[in-house]
Amino acid sequence: MSARKTAIIAVLALALSAGLRIAAQDGEQRLAPEDVNWAAAAGAGVGTSGVTGVQTVVVKGDPTKPGLYTLLVRVGPKLRFQAHSHQDDRVAAVLSGTWYFGYGEKFDEAGLKELPAGSSYTEPPGSNHFAMTKDESVVIQITGVGPSSTTYVNPNDDPNRRP
Repeated sequence: MSARKTAIIAVLALALSAGLRIAAQDGEQRLAPEDVNWAAAAGAGVGTSGVTGVQTVVVKGDPTKPGLYTLLVRVGPKLRFQAHSHQDDRVAAVLSGTWYFGYGEKFDEAGLKELPAGSSYTEPPGSNHFAMTKDESVVIQITGVGPSSTTYVNPNDDPNRRP
């Protein structure tokens, strides 16, 4: 299957947001990329890194509750994600752009793998990982079994940390 067909199929399954729900998310739905309301997405939500410059839209389920969920995540250019993990088991697909992703206890640019559109990767429960974007935005679809969470290896790296 071509990367374009894979991306189109993945977009139809789609993704999660900070509280935004797409109508009829628990029933039948068909979404083309232009149907996703990014403007209404409030930013990074549960199950994401919390980094400013990330928008998420919940397509199916609820990442705060037990059960299957799918998120659509749009990541702005020139963002860096420090090492963190999630409590749930997740699979992701890169729908557009090029995502740079690695596994480990701390951000290491040499450990990043270039993942162009059509690529996929896994985030096993408790597996630390890090990522970045370069000069372009990236759209990723993440599917997991909630509840989800985000735990940074270094708590000072957590953008949601309160002093």
